[in-house]
Amino acid sequence: MLSDQIKLTAKDILEKEFKTAVRGYRQEEVDKFLDLIIKDYETFNQTIEELQQENLRLKKQAEELAKRQPVQQMTGTTNFDILKRLSNLEKHVFGNKLNE
Repeated sequence: MLSDQIKLTAKDILEKEFKTAVRGYRQEEVDKFLDLIIKDYETFNQTIEELQQENLRLKKQAEELAKRQPVQQMTGTTNFDILKRLSNLEKHVFGNKLNE
C-alpha cells in the first residue's frame, strides 16, 4: 500500500530539528520552507483519503450495476431492440422535419 512507501509524515517534518553550524542556513527560511512542505503533505494525505473513499464507492456501484445487468437481459431487452426503438423515435421526430 502507499502508506508503506511514505517515509515522512507532516508530524515528522514539523518535529525535525537540525543542528546549527557557523555557516549554516537561515533557520527562518528553513522553517518557512518546511511549513510549506507540511501543508502539502496534509493536502496530499487528504486528497489520497478522498480518492480512496471515492474508489471504494465506485467499486461498490460497479458491483451493484453488475448484479442488475443479468436481470435486464432476462427481460428480453437487447441492444438491437434499443437501437430499433431509437431509430423509430428519430424517424417520428425528425422525419416530419425532413419532409417539410
